[in-house]
Amino acid sequence: MLTSARRPPGSVPEPVETTDPEGVDYTWVMQVTFVTTVVVGAPLVALLSVPADLPTWEAKAGFAVRIGALVWLLTSVAAYTYARRQE
Repeated sequence: MLTSARRPPGSVPEPVETTDPEGVDYTWVMQVTFVTTVVVGAPLVALLSVPADLPTWEAKAGFAVRIGALVWLLTSVAAYTYARRQE
C-alpha cells in the first residue's frame, strides 16, 4: 500500500530543481526553435511543395525533411543569436 507523507496545511513543498543559467539559456533557445520551426516551417514546406514535382510519398517525405532541416537550422541560429545579444 502506498502512503503519502503528510504535511501541515498551507505548507509548500520545496522545489525539485532550480536553474540559474549563466550566458545563453539553451533550453529557451531549443523551445523557441521548436515552436517557431513548427509554426513557420510547416506552412513554408507546404507552399514550396506546390510547384515541386513530387510523384511518390518517398519524394514528398524527402522534400519535407530537406526543407524542414534548413528551416530548423536557420531558426536555431537566429534564436541563438538573439539570446546571445540579449544577455
